[in-house]
Amino acid sequence: MDVLIISGLSGGGKSKAASYLEDMGFYIIDNMPAAMILKFAEFCAGASSRYDRVALVYDVRTGSSPAELFGVLDQLKAMESSCRMLFLDASPETVIKRYKETRRRHPLSGQAGSLEEAVLRERELMEPVRQRADYVIDTSRLSTAKLRGELLRLFGDAAEKGGMAVSVTSFGFKYGLPMEADLVLDVRFMPNPFYIEELRPRTGLDSQVSDYVFSFQQTRGYLQRLEELLAFTLPLYAEEGKAVLVIAVGCTGGHHRSVAVTHALAEFIRQQGYQVTENHRDMGRGG
Repeated sequence: MDVLIISGLSGGGKSKAASYLEDMGFYIIDNMPAAMILKFAEFCAGASSRYDRVALVYDVRTGSSPAELFGVLDQLKAMESSCRMLFLDASPETVIKRYKETRRRHPLSGQAGSLEEAVLRERELMEPVRQRADYVIDTSRLSTAKLRGELLRLFGDAAEKGGMAVSVTSFGFKYGLPMEADLVLDVRFMPNPFYIEELRPRTGLDSQVSDYVFSFQQTRGYLQRLEELLAFTLPLYAEEGKAVLVIAVGCTGGHHRSVAVTHALAEFIRQQGYQVTENHRDMGRGG
């Protein structure tokens, strides 16, 4: 069993981190007192595989002392389980700015005369926890995408660490753009197999159509330059923390040119080491 304690400052990014970890397969429980963590871990150890990866959010709201939490951590590490602690930090200026933007109430507002005093008081209370943490992430200048990427690097499994997933789909402009597309490529400049009678009823997945489309230098040159562009940009999207990149390739009807290019592009991206799904949205539509 893998137990991860998520702790940190209010406004430091714990909720966002918890949501990303949930997407990565962790079972999340928020605001759990230290005294209950051990009992829950014991329950998980004897339960189904659903609780193989558990992330428990611990912060100043629980009312537990750091010493109580440390005692629980020591007991968890003595059990046959992996137990780690992540601390989400941020500068006082950043936390204050985030609270002003959201207009939420700080958990220690009732014990302090101002928001700044509450933020500094919490930092003092949570410093021992920060010192004990296995991982500390300062989110002051970290975008949400960068935070997700860092969590993937630290806690993702082998498949997740392999990078983002890429979806390549063909479509016909006559039926509208795919709303989910991040990148849209227009291949209507390529010679159209639709005007070749024996090719018209076929699709870009048929070798006769694909051979025709790629028999032209302009098609081969375009694909070569497109592959060079993607070889450069895909790692940058992955580094930014993007989970799924959707590339849409369009021709007039979505039967021939876009299908052939999508199929070739998906194979190239797969060879680059990314998880790829290939879809043909309009290939089954009538002319």
